[in-house]
Amino acid sequence: MTHQVSVIATVFNEAASIDALLDSLRRQTRRPDEVIIVDGGSRDDTLLRLERHRQRGDLPLRVWALPGCNIAAGRNAAIAAAAGPIIAVVDAGVRLEDSWLEAITAPFDKGYAPFDKGYAPYGKGSAPIEGDSPPDVVSGFFVAAPHTLFERALGAVTLPRLEEIDPDSFQPSSRSVAFRRDAWAAVRGYPEWLDYCEDLAFDFLLRDVGCRFVMQPEALVHFRPRPTLRAYFRQYYRYARGDGKADLWMARHLVRYGTYLVGLPALVILGAVHHPLWLALALGGLGAMVRTPLRRLAPHLRDLSWGERLKAVAWLPVLRVTGDVAKMLGYPVGLWWRWRHAPTNTWARRWL
Repeated sequence: MTHQVSVIATVFNEAASIDALLDSLRRQTRRPDEVIIVDGGSRDDTLLRLERHRQRGDLPLRVWALPGCNIAAGRNAAIAAAAGPIIAVVDAGVRLEDSWLEAITAPFDKGYAPFDKGYAPYGKGSAPIEGDSPPDVVSGFFVAAPHTLFERALGAVTLPRLEEIDPDSFQPSSRSVAFRRDAWAAVRGYPEWLDYCEDLAFDFLLRDVGCRFVMQPEALVHFRPRPTLRAYFRQYYRYARGDGKADLWMARHLVRYGTYLVGLPALVILGAVHHPLWLALALGGLGAMVRTPLRRLAPHLRDLSWGERLKAVAWLPVLRVTGDVAKMLGYPVGLWWRWRHAPTNTWARRWL
């Protein structure tokens, strides 16, 4: 059985990337039954470009302008207007593999067990996927699509490789995900009180009501990392602020504070006062922090000159520390918001 599929996305000032997204939708081996894009109030020519694509008539595209809406509200508006029982979600700034839609919707058409596993252990509501019983949520995957040496290094720092992923604990991103429309309705949609990390909160809500998840790594999108250090800092500051608002990953953030505010200063002081070996331990810790990014980056260094290789590797500790500082600054801001502006409805408050 083949289900009708609605592809939705939200955009804001995406004039530089929207053409690539829509062109990749045109090339899909499985044609979307409709595409709904919500613009949150772009100040560039994103809307003009969207209208040109709509007028071409070769893509079932609908465009809404909702100035001031956040990502969650834009997605909810698009899904509410969608006709299909299956919703496929992408982000602006990505390029889809030609088989993306076919791959991410295939599990809904037949039984599917990811990575040769016959179960989907996502949260307390998960259940075995047996016979022809399809899932409720299909998680795609994403890889870096760098344009510069800096972006190549940033992709190695921020994006895991497929072999690093544990499908049992993988957190689906709304860069590449599909789900049943009735599952979205069961949890009342994406939480609009969150401006960032709304997709993770949405995942947890789906798990809590017993949705069955599978991972489909062949549903691949190419995601361009942020082009500058400032843009990267701002991105991860906002992510961490969203963590604070949603009360996510507190243990991880506490470990980060302990490392930078207690462990590292202690090693530096001990090295200065007692023995240089303590400083060597601090440097060893920094090396451990960049070990995984270096392993991810290594295959992408072969086509570079030695000078470019050294520059790319030198970016790794800078990017790792910059991201950690951004998170340490953003998380308490989110916590402060949570304490002062807790949502008034019990469904949202369950995350606080």
